[in-house]
Amino acid sequence: MNSIKATMMQAMQGMRVQSERIDLTSQNISNADTPGYQRKMLVVDKNGDAFRNLRIQLDQTEGERSYEPAHPMADEEGYVTLSNVQVVTEMADMREANRSYEANLNSFQQARTMYKSLLDVLKR
Repeated sequence: MNSIKATMMQAMQGMRVQSERIDLTSQNISNADTPGYQRKMLVVDKNGDAFRNLRIQLDQTEGERSYEPAHPMADEEGYVTLSNVQVVTEMADMREANRSYEANLNSFQQARTMYKSLLDVLKR
């Protein structure tokens, strides 16, 4: 595989991973106020330069407990386990994923421009 095509493929894989991170982060933020919700995290299995597998893993950190005996999800002691999502952390993750996506997009566009220039030279 030529290096320009390899660069484009890597950038596409990177955009796919970052897109998935953005999606999971959006889900986490949406459910930050849902009692018992566990934060979802993206786990990437990497083999050399290629991403082999994307897995979703739940954050096992315990959510804060709140005393609300009238709540339908309260345990026998009257406590409700809240979500373990920290919105500030999720926003930072979202920003990082967005910037990484943009970097991969720029890399892809540069490789595409180089490939097009090469084809133009070969046509002459």
